[in-house]
Amino acid sequence: MLNEFKIFITENKLVKPGDRVLLAVSGGIDSMTMAHLFLRLGYKTAIAHCNFSLRAEESDKDEAMVHSYADQNNIPFHSIRFATKAFAKKEGMSVQMAARDLRYNWFEVIRQENNYDSVAVAHNLNDNIETFIINLTRGTGITGLTGIKPCSNNIIRPLLFATRNSITDYCNRHQIIFREDRSNADTKYTRNKIRHLVIPVLKEINPSVENTLRETAGRFTEISEIVSEYISAIRKSVSEEKGVLTTFSISSVKNYLHNKTVLYELFKPFGINNVQLNDLIKVTVGKTGGQIFTASHRIIKNRKELIAAPKVTNGETLFYVRNITELRKVQNISSASYADVTGKFIIPSDPLTACLDTEKISFPMIIRKWKTGDHFYPLGMEHKKKLSDYFIDSKYSQIDKENILILESAGEIAWVIGDRIDNRVKLTSTTTKALVIKTIRH
Repeated sequence: MLNEFKIFITENKLVKPGDRVLLAVSGGIDSMTMAHLFLRLGYKTAIAHCNFSLRAEESDKDEAMVHSYADQNNIPFHSIRFATKAFAKKEGMSVQMAARDLRYNWFEVIRQENNYDSVAVAHNLNDNIETFIINLTRGTGITGLTGIKPCSNNIIRPLLFATRNSITDYCNRHQIIFREDRSNADTKYTRNKIRHLVIPVLKEINPSVENTLRETAGRFTEISEIVSEYISAIRKSVSEEKGVLTTFSISSVKNYLHNKTVLYELFKPFGINNVQLNDLIKVTVGKTGGQIFTASHRIIKNRKELIAAPKVTNGETLFYVRNITELRKVQNISSASYADVTGKFIIPSDPLTACLDTEKISFPMIIRKWKTGDHFYPLGMEHKKKLSDYFIDSKYSQIDKENILILESAGEIAWVIGDRIDNRVKLTSTTTKALVIKTIRH
């Protein structure tokens, strides 16, 4: 197995010469075997252990054993204790998902603080097969059938080539100590149910089912690459990125409403799931204002477009700026400066830049979201206009209206930021000094 381990790392470019690898070691047979293999090959490593406080004294014994192993082999050791059940209850998630989030977040913190190049976890071939079957059973796109990747971000999985039986054989031959988590035998958990009840039946049908499913997952990976290129080409032809927003041409999207697979792949980056596809179709063919909420985005119809926007989780944006220095620090304000207005001064036509007469504005100023009842005098107009009417005339989408910010001076709107200034603060022939503010497109 040592040679296979080295070849797998090399072929998948998991570790480069000189890399420092943080080993995620629980104390179970897989992670202890992984630590042993890394140690034999002489890689620069450290060990990270999570005590999830789920098995009382047993969890403490796991930690003690792993700590002792690290000390005996002069390997740097990091550990942490989590109140996993309390965290799961607070976040409204399962204990298993809570433990996953806690450990991976902590691994990344330790990796960055100590300049480790990657974190190695001990997923094996059987874990990969179980994930394949779980995804297939629950329903998934092609990507869900490609299995676990050898490398994703800073996480590497150097044992993905090895079956659970081969790991057990290696462990027995080298007399590697490990501790067994009794919960691994409990078939109330989905993964254990597949491991202990489903896989044995499949092996009766095909004794080489592990290798067969590995090859199948590999073919799905290749198919996924083809589909990804195809979908990417379609997405470029039907959508356009506008800052944090992505707009889809409805007339173009309608060409794919009959094919839910294409539709799913097109909108997958925006958190869509299979259950929501029918809702997406209804919004697409429905009236302006129709919308659906995904796990990460809101997708709303605005006339001839579908707009995908990240969910807004914060409340009303409000900045109180007492001077130009504080104005420069406001999010989305790229610059703010004073300018002498002379015969050579040219007022920019870019709506992202506002030139305001300093005699007609004053600090402190407020930057806020618009609200019902707001009105201003649009540049070039001598009468006031409700912002809500202005937005309608300017064909603002619902997303645009929610994202727009207002610059307020002395209780009056001076600038609909990124769009139009108020006529009452414009530069005139008598203006001697201007406040020039630039914003970035959001």
